[in-house]
Amino acid sequence: MRTDLNRLLGAATTLYSVAIMAKPQWFAKPCGLPLEPDGTTPRGTGALIRAIGARDTAIGLAMVAATGSRARRSVTWCRVAADVSDAVVFGSLLDKREPRLKVAGFALSWAALCALSLRGTQREPHP
Repeated sequence: MRTDLNRLLGAATTLYSVAIMAKPQWFAKPCGLPLEPDGTTPRGTGALIRAIGARDTAIGLAMVAATGSRARRSVTWCRVAADVSDAVVFGSLLDKREPRLKVAGFALSWAALCALSLRGTQREPHP
């Protein structure tokens, strides 16, 4: 059951990450980042958002594909670390208070949900 939730979270991470790579403004707007008059992201902002999307696509796909509890735990802790670091960076550096709180809160919530999806997963003994 927990493995299924973990894989579902990995799939959701992948889908959202692919979406923001295609439409970076879907990430920029909730963050309060500047948009061009036509609603698209400036080139540099779009590049950084796509880099975040690529990182998260890789982690999400690894969560879906991981076999064995050690691999599943490792890749999920990578997901948690990425979300916590996003919460710290966006939560402290975005210009406006409301987006800072919203983005940091979402990232921390996703980190917690991913961590909780590991409850009950067997720890493999170290060789």
